[in-house]
Amino acid sequence: MTVERILPTDEAHDLLELTTELADRELAPRVVEHEQRGEFPREVLRTLGRAGLLGLPYPEEYGGAAQPYEVYLQVLEILAGRWLTVAEAVSVHTLSCYPVAAFGTDEQRSLLPDMIGGELLGAYCLSEPQGGSDAAALTTKAARDGDEYVVTGTKAWITHAHTADFYNIFCRTGGPGPKGISCLLADRATPGIAPQTAERTMGLRSSPVAQLVFDDARVPADRLIGGEGKGFTIAMAALDSGRLGIAACAVGLAQAALDYAVTYARERQQFGRAIIEFQGLGFTLADMATQISAARALTLAAARLRDAGRPYSIEAAKAKLFATDVAMRVTTDAVQVLGGAGYVADHPVERYFREAKVLQIVEGTNQIQRMVISRALAKG
Repeated sequence: MTVERILPTDEAHDLLELTTELADRELAPRVVEHEQRGEFPREVLRTLGRAGLLGLPYPEEYGGAAQPYEVYLQVLEILAGRWLTVAEAVSVHTLSCYPVAAFGTDEQRSLLPDMIGGELLGAYCLSEPQGGSDAAALTTKAARDGDEYVVTGTKAWITHAHTADFYNIFCRTGGPGPKGISCLLADRATPGIAPQTAERTMGLRSSPVAQLVFDDARVPADRLIGGEGKGFTIAMAALDSGRLGIAACAVGLAQAALDYAVTYARERQQFGRAIIEFQGLGFTLADMATQISAARALTLAAARLRDAGRPYSIEAAKAKLFATDVAMRVTTDAVQVLGGAGYVADHPVERYFREAKVLQIVEGTNQIQRMVISRALAKG
């Protein structure tokens, strides 16, 4: 199904055409094999970086494209429709560039061209085994020792744990609570940083996630981002943007599921006619299409607030909540439309179904999004 888009510039229109071309040529032919092998497509990320797709929202002076977030999210949507692992990788990498881009020193920002260009892949290390949603209670510690910080602790659910070239480490340099948290930028080769065995996940099998153990890892003090005690502020600001990225991924995945289900329903014959002509099934597809359009509209509306420099945190929470719930419903219905065929790996909807679940969890569970929204309502 063709998605009607209103884009702010001709440049944005050309960018989405380029994205579609790259996604069809570089992503779609590889997805099945990589997902079966559980192999991360690192070279695909380099290709996207060289095409300028990893630095879309960042300034041109650092090698970015200075594109509105509204445009960047539609790029993510297209990528997610071909291969969610790649779209999520782009979203996580863009999130990982944010602390340096927004809060870094001039010296730290000198790294941005290689980050944005895809030569350096990033990871965002916030969650811990005993603290996911309660980020302010993290326990990974960084003790100052001369011109270095000595980092000790464990991070969990780290995308790119084994493949990242740099890590944003959120750690405790002070007392309890959010004011004691700082952010360090560490190189992959830092002694004492040890990625653990990859988790066995339901979906996104070509994007292995793992714990990261820090055993007296020494990070230069000049890699402190934003000053001591600024880590929680950095983390929350980054997550607002990251939630929009996940919402866009959810829209793209749901659109792919709908497109496949519609094509199947047009071709599948029962009782002498295409099954899409049966009202019960046709209405299901109509509801799926409507929900996707609503999720897309909510996500892009939040992005436009961000682009305008207006508060968007609550709208980002709404978009992430709604779009990922829609993705779960739509992929579930897509499996149902295909019936028995939807339950086997010969058709991609079973993979879409497995992948959709994680989107309701990452960048803050949907229960956390409801808490954020309800608290805002309570405050008036």
